[in-house]
Amino acid sequence: MSASEPSIAVVGSLNVDYVAKVGRLPMPGETVAASDLEIVYGGKGANQAVAAVRQECAVRMMGSVGADDIGRAYLSYLKKQGIDVSGIRQVKGTSTGSAFISVDAMGENTIVVTSGANGLTSPDQIRARDPFIAEADALLAQFEVPLSVVVEALRIANRAGVLSVVNPSPFRSTFPWASVEIDYLIVNENEADEILEDLPIKLDAAVEIREFLKGIRVNGIVVTRGSDATLVIGPDEAFEAPTLPVVPVDTVGAGDAFAGCFTARMAMGESLRDAVLAANCAGALTTLRSGAQAAIPDRDRVDQHRDQL
Repeated sequence: MSASEPSIAVVGSLNVDYVAKVGRLPMPGETVAASDLEIVYGGKGANQAVAAVRQECAVRMMGSVGADDIGRAYLSYLKKQGIDVSGIRQVKGTSTGSAFISVDAMGENTIVVTSGANGLTSPDQIRARDPFIAEADALLAQFEVPLSVVVEALRIANRAGVLSVVNPSPFRSTFPWASVEIDYLIVNENEADEILEDLPIKLDAAVEIREFLKGIRVNGIVVTRGSDATLVIGPDEAFEAPTLPVVPVDTVGAGDAFAGCFTARMAMGESLRDAVLAANCAGALTTLRSGAQAAIPDRDRVDQHRDQL
């Protein structure tokens, strides 16, 4: 990779999203009618890979799709986005992962995911692509693939001294914290509650949070809080970063846009504060359009809005 093109290895999921537009989200046991149904490409891993490549990073992705027309079409699409897909395996006898998403009139959503081929991604598959991680400027992973896969990717990154970023979503309590080192966790408030246990999620608890994180070998945490300021507790600084005020149309993919942009900007060598401000803008701008990947902004658009914060 050239010095002007930082590289990121993304280990994660690829899904086909079935997005239903509803007036309001259904209550348990309730049926509501949808006004529209969209079928789009998604999955946290692929969404974050697209977000990173739109920040002008070279991106290599590792994951799995079904060995079928849907899987092949997805790989072709990702290639057109500029993503290296040679680490994505086409698995026979299973389907590409799926997500069933309901989005209400306010842009809020609920998501149900079936893992499909994502669940068959293996540590051996990651080991076979060791250089993808060891030669990258940063690793980005999520929890929509087997946790053993995430652990193996982190072990490779740790050995090579590569910056590691993990978005532990969907949260799984069985992750073996402290078995590997993580530079930054990107979490929402619910995930932060799960990880930090009884600690208050606020700036004046930064010393206690930092001490707790040391015990699980995490160097920093970034807590997204919707339209409220993002809480950042790094190894040497703690602050709240303002968000871009928007009226959301669709919040699907906003967190993934944040994670991909943050990791890209850190790989570029930006400061922690600047990377978070850019990620805040990427996440907010993604909510202004429907369709997670289609809505993710490019680097120039993010920079224009970051300058206003």
